[in-house]
Amino acid sequence: MEHFWNTSGSHQPSRSSETGGQSRPTLSSVQATLPSLGITKFRLRHLQAITIIREERDKGTQQLAYNARPFVLCGIPLRRPAKNQLIHIRHNGRFFLEIAGHPTYGLPFGQDRLIPIWVATLAVQQKSRTVRFHSAAQMLDFLHLAKDGRHYRRIVQAFQRVFAATIFFGTDDQPDRHHVADSARFRFFDKLHLWFHDQPMHAHEGAENTITLSEAFYNGIDAHRIPVEREVIAALAHAPGILDFHIWLVWRSWTVNGSHAYVPLFTDSGLCSQLGTTEYPTRRFRQLISQWLRRVKSLWPQCPAEIAPNGNRLIVKSSLACPAITTVEKR
Repeated sequence: MEHFWNTSGSHQPSRSSETGGQSRPTLSSVQATLPSLGITKFRLRHLQAITIIREERDKGTQQLAYNARPFVLCGIPLRRPAKNQLIHIRHNGRFFLEIAGHPTYGLPFGQDRLIPIWVATLAVQQKSRTVRFHSAAQMLDFLHLAKDGRHYRRIVQAFQRVFAATIFFGTDDQPDRHHVADSARFRFFDKLHLWFHDQPMHAHEGAENTITLSEAFYNGIDAHRIPVEREVIAALAHAPGILDFHIWLVWRSWTVNGSHAYVPLFTDSGLCSQLGTTEYPTRRFRQLISQWLRRVKSLWPQCPAEIAPNGNRLIVKSSLACPAITTVEKR
């Protein structure tokens, strides 16, 4: 197995490339040997992701995805909220995020955070408030998700929850909240024309799908886009907490003033409040951050973050000397 992946930080070529120039074995061809190797499919996919991410980073050929600043500063729920919970509020210093879910669809949660990333990425790529894509399969391909009924239904439900939610983002020192939505409906998007709509805008899979972002939300993406490697998003698509943590670390390490910053874990505006994980007790949250940090460092070995010796703070150093993304100018 060591001929295919090296998880210590440097990639070593496969034996086939040294002897005959043949391509690396595919995931499906290696899966047949998993029982004898004692490696799970999950572990194999993770090792494959590590290899792809590090090779692209070494070559400077990463494909980028983008996230919107409100959802980096303040996370949406990780788990499905109770049916009667329709309000989600998070603080990060003076910034706040407030989401009011629709009574029918509920609050966005979990993998729903992939929808803003997908839409923000299209908006940056297409340089337009109105973004277009051909099918749900295009999004599934982008995230390396299986094109099956389960993932298709998840995407439909995620779009419904995100589109129906009312989202506010601003600062506590502003008397008037800045709405991340248009001024008429105070929503994330102005218009949707998607394959699953029955009325009044019916569209079939295969027809062009269009999403019109609100002007305020699009302007926020344009002014404060936060890039992250597409392969990292795909690798962590099923781990929303680690995905949030990784993107937050990329952003926070870029914005460090001086050599390092101390981020409290458990204050009202600490990391537990920012990442949408306040339901975890103190000890469990500390364990989670330690586990998540190890997972992040498997994808980003130079990640400049450590848990302080007292276990109550995260020490984040500037990433200027060890960037996760080398092809993008910091904005």
